[in-house]
Amino acid sequence: MQLVVGRIGKPHGIRGDVTVDVRTDDVDARFAPGTALVTDPVSAGPLTVSSAKWHSGRLIVRFEGVADRNRAEELRGIWLVIDSSEIVPSADPDDFHDQQLIGLRVVTTSGEEIGTVADILHHAQELVVVDTPTGERYVPFVAALVPEVDLAGGRMVVDPPGGLFD
Repeated sequence: MQLVVGRIGKPHGIRGDVTVDVRTDDVDARFAPGTALVTDPVSAGPLTVSSAKWHSGRLIVRFEGVADRNRAEELRGIWLVIDSSEIVPSADPDDFHDQQLIGLRVVTTSGEEIGTVADILHHAQELVVVDTPTGERYVPFVAALVPEVDLAGGRMVVDPPGGLFD
């Protein structure tokens, strides 16, 4: 499975640097000099990081072979991806990657099957998108509402407030 780690934005300066909209929590490892990143579309890459630095809250990256603003502009909008097998599992039992959760069966604390995890949204608060027979429902991903995630059993247990799944 391919996981997005960033999206190339506008050029920065005239020497081929680009801004990157970061979509990973391990920026130092994903954008280390010498790292080759697969692209979507595949025909645009792979791109190898030459340098990366933060400037005014934005990640600025230079890729090998991209030496001017025109070439940098051609990269705008390209997604940077890695294979999910490159993700090191966390030692924290309460830390999950999205790809581990998507597809889990969702059941209530009383055992009633509700639906399936369709997505995880990362906004001000993480939300679990549950696909139910009556449509999508959003459950805040907090211990009070999601008391158990059983990866081995393929299920997520929820304790929803009244009306959430009615």
